[in-house]
Amino acid sequence: MTAQERSYRYVGPVELKAAVRPDSGGCRIGSAGEFANWLAGRPAAELVDPFTFVVGLDGVLRLAPRRSEHVACAGGEAVLGAGEISFTCEANRWGVGDVSNQSTGYCPDVSSWAAVARALDRAGLSRPPGFTHEVVFRRCPGCQQHNIVREDDFFCVFCGSGLPEAWNVDPSA
Repeated sequence: MTAQERSYRYVGPVELKAAVRPDSGGCRIGSAGEFANWLAGRPAAELVDPFTFVVGLDGVLRLAPRRSEHVACAGGEAVLGAGEISFTCEANRWGVGDVSNQSTGYCPDVSSWAAVARALDRAGLSRPPGFTHEVVFRRCPGCQQHNIVREDDFFCVFCGSGLPEAWNVDPSA
């Protein structure tokens, strides 16, 4: 984690975090070899769907099936990034097809890309230059609800209040 990077605490439903078992967590992918081992254990049909991912505070990518909760993938811990990811294979080299910061449990800022990129590089995966789908999260200062900003419309969908331009989802961050 660099000095300007932010970590993200879980901000989703408390009952989901309470259900995380101590031995849970996504599969750790810290190298090309670990990715190859993880890949060897996957049925081909499973590779069609995107996966849930997090980047732990140690900078390592962790993967779990798509319908997994990000907080479970992270073992209940804070993260440097979170979202959904899919993989493609071209010329016998695996890489990232699509990657987003879509995680309503952590609501990471689009600036989390730097940590995600480093984790993907560490895992030996070719990658795009940024998120292929960016999600902009904001917390409403009025009603405190979490919002996804669409088409640069910085207004709360719950109460109509204006939303800040800067990321503000976790007030203690």
